[in-house]
Amino acid sequence: MDSKNADHTETIHRADTGTDKHGETVAETRIHESRMEAALLEEKPYAWRKSFLKLYACIFVGYLCSATNGFDANTFGGLSAIPSFVNFFGITASNQGLVAALYVIGNVAGSFFAGPCADQYGRKIGMAIGSGICIIGAILQAAGQNLATLMAGRFVLGMGAVLVQTAGPSYVVEMAYPKYRGQLTGGFQTCFFLGTIVSTWLEYGLNYCDTTSSFVWRIPLAVQGLPSILVLIFVWFIPESPRWYIGRDQLEKAREILVKYHGDGNRDSQVVAVELEEMIEVISISGSDQRFWDFAPLFSTRSARYRTFLVTCIAWFGQLDLPPTSYYLPLMAKTAGITSVQTQLLLNALQTPIMMVAALCGLRFVEKLGRRKLLMFSSAGMSASVIVITACTANQAGKPAVGGTGVAFLYVFLVVFAFAWTPMQSLYPSEVLPFNTRAKGLAYMNFMVNCVNILNTYVPPVAITNSGWRFYILYIVWDAFGVVVIYFFFVETKGRNLEEIDQIFESDHPVKASFETKMALTKEDGTIKVVDHE
Repeated sequence: MDSKNADHTETIHRADTGTDKHGETVAETRIHESRMEAALLEEKPYAWRKSFLKLYACIFVGYLCSATNGFDANTFGGLSAIPSFVNFFGITASNQGLVAALYVIGNVAGSFFAGPCADQYGRKIGMAIGSGICIIGAILQAAGQNLATLMAGRFVLGMGAVLVQTAGPSYVVEMAYPKYRGQLTGGFQTCFFLGTIVSTWLEYGLNYCDTTSSFVWRIPLAVQGLPSILVLIFVWFIPESPRWYIGRDQLEKAREILVKYHGDGNRDSQVVAVELEEMIEVISISGSDQRFWDFAPLFSTRSARYRTFLVTCIAWFGQLDLPPTSYYLPLMAKTAGITSVQTQLLLNALQTPIMMVAALCGLRFVEKLGRRKLLMFSSAGMSASVIVITACTANQAGKPAVGGTGVAFLYVFLVVFAFAWTPMQSLYPSEVLPFNTRAKGLAYMNFMVNCVNILNTYVPPVAITNSGWRFYILYIVWDAFGVVVIYFFFVETKGRNLEEIDQIFESDHPVKASFETKMALTKEDGTIKVVDHE
């Protein structure tokens, strides 16, 4: 069948030219069984056209939601190394873990209404409400005069952060152009480092101020509200997710957004036509997203349970990989013989730009290597890095050089982790979850992530005190186990539109189905013929 309408994405494994049985010169491209992939082969969109630049600006507003979470991740870890902050609030070894974990506890509490909020009121409003709550939390912390206020601020900030962490990636993946969905959605979690870079380097610079004034640590606490303020300003100037409009039976609004941002103003765009057709086929206007209390569809069918299992794996393997370095890196450096506060803060600050560069590099391979290969490579590298860290920790007593090697391999671990797991933590769950359960599924993932974080915040200090370096063996085994789970259970999602991914999970063997391909033959006259690939 000649198909100038055949629609497909950019997953090109092999391309060559030859002559078919009619003597026509053709280009052969192996593609997934996806209408969108063939449509993209036909339209060949330019990545920097004007409509895309507008789309990228809209998506960046969603990225700021990730930066919100990034501000906290390193802020408290850095402040815990500043004596004036520790002394003012009376933070001790006995309460430091609780103060650090309250942000995570707030995340857990907010997870129960984060999904319903983004479903009921839209992705934009979900981001706005979460940002407003984050601003309140930042004010409480920055203005706090006692430990109770600081702890309340961290809890409130955590509640707001989970709302934006649910609505933000939902918005990004649903607005992203199909051809660049991997890079654009993976970029969400990468922008986590925008927050961490600003917070850590701000703390590092302020520490050189020769003053006992509290502004040295109040400014970093206040700046945590900056990305939330920016979201509240700009969220009113971006469109709502077209998939959310489809779910509300508002087809024309969805069409207008897709034509403007995906079709470059062309109402006859094949990509837009396929997107609308598949959204209408898959998205239910009476789905569970219409019922704020209904989380059952996350577990009600075999395919739903499979998706939820994959989301759970992303949460556990992406978080329980090493003790949280952002909180404990200054302590680890001190153990290695690095006692200077400035040096500890510098080490804490350096990890964020290094990880951001690694994550940006990883984005380049999301579509080339696929999700599975990237994750398996990363988990294997993480396990190998932890082996070295464990060996150094076991033998560093009285040997600063050995301790320094351990800290160096900690950075190797962070690079390998950020290369794949940072972009995948937002990309993969957003892809495998269908529209009607995406927001609730991402809220569930945030719930799981933060349950793991609570475990990984409280347990390591006690376990390391009691068992020393042997505790790190847990992480070696866990990271290696992740490689096995990814190989046998993770489906490959590259090369398909969001709605087309649903077909994979209806198969009896989802992993095998995710690799099935066909051959697209591009003829001299520009038409495309899709045939079964032998």
